[in-house]
Amino acid sequence: MTTEPVRTAPPGEYAGRRWRVPPFARFAAGRALAGAAMVWGITVITFVLTNLVPADPLAAVLGDQAAADPAIVAQYRAQMDLNAPLPLQYWHYLVRLAHGNLGVSAQTRRPVAQDLASAFPATVELAAAALLVGVLIGVGLGLVAALRRGRAIDSFIRLISVIGNSVPTFWLALLVFFVFFFKLGWLPGSGRLDPALKPPPHLTGLYTIDGVLAGQWDVAGNAVAHLIGPALVLALFVIGILVRFVRSAVLDVLGEPYFTAARAKGLSRARLAFGYALRGALLPILTMVGLIFGALLSGAVLTEDVFAWNGLGQYAFRAATSLDLQAIMGVGLVIGFVYIGLNFLVDLVTGLIDPRVRHE
Repeated sequence: MTTEPVRTAPPGEYAGRRWRVPPFARFAAGRALAGAAMVWGITVITFVLTNLVPADPLAAVLGDQAAADPAIVAQYRAQMDLNAPLPLQYWHYLVRLAHGNLGVSAQTRRPVAQDLASAFPATVELAAAALLVGVLIGVGLGLVAALRRGRAIDSFIRLISVIGNSVPTFWLALLVFFVFFFKLGWLPGSGRLDPALKPPPHLTGLYTIDGVLAGQWDVAGNAVAHLIGPALVLALFVIGILVRFVRSAVLDVLGEPYFTAARAKGLSRARLAFGYALRGALLPILTMVGLIFGALLSGAVLTEDVFAWNGLGQYAFRAATSLDLQAIMGVGLVIGFVYIGLNFLVDLVTGLIDPRVRHE
């Protein structure tokens, strides 16, 4: 009598059934783990770099007279946990971050989290408006330039792209402010609202949306008017980047066999342009749009300064010039988290659109 060996179920099989984690779930989990590792890396980088600043933060915060008093210096160092070793300081820093405590700003004497909560929505509003205008115009012009390659309209559109990439943002901001406000009076002055108007009730921090939600149409309209100038300045930067990128991506699609076959079928120009050319180049365009949005959030310092737009860029500039380390670390964390979050969202959208990405 022979006994058959007991068959053990291989991994992934239970009771005759084989189970598998969906490819998109594995893809999303892998991206989430990579994002978590990058978030930890951001905390390390911001902590190390701010502690390597060669200047004395005590003199910047306390002033020369107070910094010369040993008792005041000792009290401040104990309060800011500067006497502990750096590894212990970093651990305390992580614990505070876990509780949403980013420290107290030396320039405003308020919690950094509170300052960022008021400054960040202003920059998001400006960046979103610039991105919307820039994407609509930039993608359209890039598509036209690719479909009319080598013609006069292609050369003209590429000239616009060169101008958008070459003109300094601060110079263009000054020019727009001088011409359209000072000379022509078509746009309102600096700031997010006229001095006579009060901000709407805080819901999202975006004056245009909060004004509409509160039914304050005059406030919402005034916020849109103030938004036009800086948004157009940043939109030209977006257009300059997207025109060249979209043109190159669409030209790659035009050389693919499936596009040649679609054109041989006699499809309409609109279907060829949007259903095949633009759709085939959509994935790299989405990735570039995500990167541009992150650049707008972190790089609108000069534009915000010219238009007195009290956003993240202006807050970061004041923190850097006053050596406000807690504020600098807070801004660095926010910018890093924004880039990581945007890359994660772009990866998820890419995985949903293209099955090849999530099966890699």
